[in-house]
Amino acid sequence: MSNATLRALRIVVVGGGSTYTPELADGIARLRESLPVKELILVDPDLARARVVAGLSARILAAAGSDCTVEATTSLEDAAVGADAVLLQLRVGGQTARARDEAWPLECGCIGQETTGAGGLAKALRTIPVVLDIAARVRDVNPDAWIVNFTNPVGMVTRALLDAGHRAVGLCNVAIGFERLFAAELGVAPEAVELDHVGLNHLSWELGARVRHEDGTATEVLDRLLDEHGAALVRETELPLDLLRTERFIPSYYLRYYLAHDALVEHARTAPSRALEVAAIESELLARYADPELAEKPAQLAQRGGAYYSEAAIGLLSSLLGTGAVCDHIVNVRNRGTLPFLDADAIIETRVEVGPGTLRVRAAPPVPALASGLIAHVARYEELGVDAAIQGGRDRVVRALLAHPLIGQYETAQALADTLITENLEWLPWAR
Repeated sequence: MSNATLRALRIVVVGGGSTYTPELADGIARLRESLPVKELILVDPDLARARVVAGLSARILAAAGSDCTVEATTSLEDAAVGADAVLLQLRVGGQTARARDEAWPLECGCIGQETTGAGGLAKALRTIPVVLDIAARVRDVNPDAWIVNFTNPVGMVTRALLDAGHRAVGLCNVAIGFERLFAAELGVAPEAVELDHVGLNHLSWELGARVRHEDGTATEVLDRLLDEHGAALVRETELPLDLLRTERFIPSYYLRYYLAHDALVEHARTAPSRALEVAAIESELLARYADPELAEKPAQLAQRGGAYYSEAAIGLLSSLLGTGAVCDHIVNVRNRGTLPFLDADAIIETRVEVGPGTLRVRAAPPVPALASGLIAHVARYEELGVDAAIQGGRDRVVRALLAHPLIGQYETAQALADTLITENLEWLPWAR
């Protein structure tokens, strides 16, 4: 065992009162050999809620034999001192703001969703200034801490962090979900699956998939997945199988917002709000978390979303902090020529070799024109959206919306911008 492996870590979670957090604690308990966390600090403005979540997290860790302590606090600076990494998993405005993001774009015939389209821009405008303030305060007391961003929209938030010079990387659970699905379908260990995952956060494609063998060789399995496991792929992506088989790629679930936009808008007009569903699940979870006899993840947590978040976060942290193996992870980083049709500063989601303090982007396969055009379009929207979030101003909001491929009409962009600003005045000081 190396000295690095023996290091005891201090991990801070901003938004630690999230109902996701026990999932993370469960992962820290199960995977403590690769990530020996000694202190888990939950930072949240709602201290009462954070204490409930911290209580269950501590019981999960203790039941697994971990000596990791868990603390809830409102003081970011106190928490960040001495931290090895700070995880961001906050939701500015909570599920109430998310419910509005899902609703008002429908009035203009546009999808309402927390990361895609006008709703996603609203979340970015609320979130990016808050995240930049948090990151600056962390840097003031601990410039060496890594910031791992799980806060949506991950690509835009990560871009803002990197533009401001922070030591940050973005993380999402879409890729690990595909790894687990493919492994289950093929009957192999999840760690044996290697993806050629390219695109942007929530706009990504699997262009290749391999199973790695112990002798160092690998078997390509994308065609087998498409030809023999189509039903599972359709369940995961909710996209037509003939599209996947014709184009020989496996997109993320989020591509349906582009390929079936109008049908999804009509469905959303009458379907229950996902935000309200999640709010109800969270109420049930918090009531369960308060039970002092509970010392494991409740089954209801699986309904919350964020599957495999803990495995993705702990795997990345163990490589990044040097307590685990150097290996590949799917993360959000600068493009820097990886996808030649994007600017170097764009944020892409792709396979990266992660080592102690290092991120080395793997070469990506050629991206089909059907995907590259859409990626380029949305990447430019994200650039303009980050600019609007930082600089403020109605014209910048209109410009970002106009650049989005799901909007793209001037009158619609103006109407959406006005509603977005009205609905979010509480979080947009430049608009008041």
